[in-house]
Amino acid sequence: MRIGVVCPYSWDVPGGVQFHVRDLAEHLIGLGHQVSVLAPSDDETPLPSYVVSAGRAVPVPYNGSVARLNFGFLSAARVRRWVHEGDFDVLHIHEPATPSLALLACWAAQGPIVATFHTSNPRSRAMIAAYPILQPALEKISARIAVSEYARRTLVEHLGGDAVTIPNGVDVGFFADADPEPEWQGGPDGHTIGFIGRIDEPRKGLPVLMKALPAILEAAPGTRLLVAGRGDEQEAVAQLPPAMRDSVEFLGMVSDEDKARLLRSVDLYVAPNTGGESFGIILVEAMSAGAPVLASDLDAFEQVLDGGAAGELFPVGEADALAAAAVRLLADPAHRADLRQRGTRHVRRFDWSTVGADILAVYETVTDGAASVAPDERTGLWARFGLARD
Repeated sequence: MRIGVVCPYSWDVPGGVQFHVRDLAEHLIGLGHQVSVLAPSDDETPLPSYVVSAGRAVPVPYNGSVARLNFGFLSAARVRRWVHEGDFDVLHIHEPATPSLALLACWAAQGPIVATFHTSNPRSRAMIAAYPILQPALEKISARIAVSEYARRTLVEHLGGDAVTIPNGVDVGFFADADPEPEWQGGPDGHTIGFIGRIDEPRKGLPVLMKALPAILEAAPGTRLLVAGRGDEQEAVAQLPPAMRDSVEFLGMVSDEDKARLLRSVDLYVAPNTGGESFGIILVEAMSAGAPVLASDLDAFEQVLDGGAAGELFPVGEADALAAAAVRLLADPAHRADLRQRGTRHVRRFDWSTVGADILAVYETVTDGAASVAPDERTGLWARFGLARD
């Protein structure tokens, strides 16, 4: 099957959607399918052979974060050319409701379209305001996928229609088989807590964890916090007493291999995110690596953790509750071992062997007997960009 996949966010800036697109493409290629991914990227960014650059992206505030998107006349021409030359059996567009390559590709496509919605935002004024512009493109979509019940709810409430829920996928074996890094493991003198996320993005929750850390260190002396991610390290520890700052070790940006080793090494993984999460791929990766998980009780996190059966939950933003839960878990190796076993069992449903098969089933549904979408007329959507259709 010839499959075109559109990633709306810049390939050179790591994020959950980019990782999902990358892993999906490599899974499909491993099964023998022909896959081409279109994504924004800087000129100097090395790209896998299956990725086609749509040019440099620009930062745009979106869903409580800053997304790097690509949109405009030149982008429209590149999208149109890629769609025409690809002659895809199915086009899989991610986040078609964003002003990005995804929306442009939806306008340009003439065959079966599958769209995946990742965003969970119950009060998106931008999405409501943009609906008249989005509607003609969304009507061309043959099948819709939401990565979680909360992403599906956002879709239904803002754009209408419905979607099948298929979670983000993870190569469970990649994380389960990683070797722990001795330098990152706890020992007789204390435990290690892990955090992975952008330091400079408040919704990832590192300030909440930093606020909880003094109580954790007081109850569990010798504990270390390992932080992987980009951002201002000095600002991150500014609220800690100076004597405690050496208990935080910043690893910077880490490779996928080091991320897996980190998750295999820690005694406890903490996800203190405060909002804007539609899934929680890092929780799945942590469970795959066998790390006991302590996470804020965001709706999406609660779903990923099977209502709290596969990981501990604490109230969003409450540092005292985080500290109390962390202290209790660090002092109870038997409970951590139990969480580890539950997570290992639960995470199998997120493996690409399952998720990939579900996505392929959607592709096959829309391609079987699908009629070609008639080209837009010169007065249609493409005319808004001043581009005539062939």
